[in-house]
Amino acid sequence: QVQLVESGGGLVQPGGSLRLSCAASGFTFSNYGMRWYRQPPGKQRDLVASIAGGGGTSYVDSVKGRFTISRDNAKNMVYLQMNSLKPEDTAVYYCNRFLGGLWGQGTQVTVSS
Repeated sequence: QVQLVESGGGLVQPGGSLRLSCAASGFTFSNYGMRWYRQPPGKQRDLVASIAGGGGTSYVDSVKGRFTISRDNAKNMVYLQMNSLKPEDTAVYYCNRFLGGLWGQGTQVTVSS
């Protein structure tokens, strides 16, 4: 079954850290770029970070220096390490396969004191 399953969200205080994980199955993972998107309450879904099959990365300016995207092609996993979290990072985070429109179900991240 072709699918993406996110995990690792939760409630964290400002300045804290979380690591999101996305498990991929049903396709040749290493052939695809992967992305993390987020959708704050009442707003549109926006791209946060991307990683190519070979490991090249890019980030939206608002998370540069705080977030790190990585992947493990042997385990079919993609990760988003989020440090120095801010209340404005609160959103549902989605894993996405570049090309083909494949999305996970999302995981909620709430940054609040």
